Amino acid sequence: MKLLYFAWLREKAGVFQEDVAPPDSVGTVADLIEWQIGRGGGYAEAFADEAMVRVAVNQEYAGLKHPVTAGDEVAFFPPVTGG
Repeated sequence: MKLLYFAWLREKAGVFQEDVAPPDSVGTVADLIEWQIGRGGGYAEAFADEAMVRVAVNQEYAGLKHPVTAGDEVAFFPPVTGG
């Protein structure tokens, strides 16, 4: 699974992108976020407030219940505003 981080999430996690192999128990976006928090350090800080994190799976916006699999690209970014 390829993970991408944008804006302040990238700064807190300390990486722009990475390839990971989460455990089989990670089946949804929510599971993935919980796993990320469990990694500790900057990851725990980046994902401390789920309300401030948006997610795209394979370049499509996704909710917390959206499934994720080993071949997916998952992007994490802050809420986007326009004006």
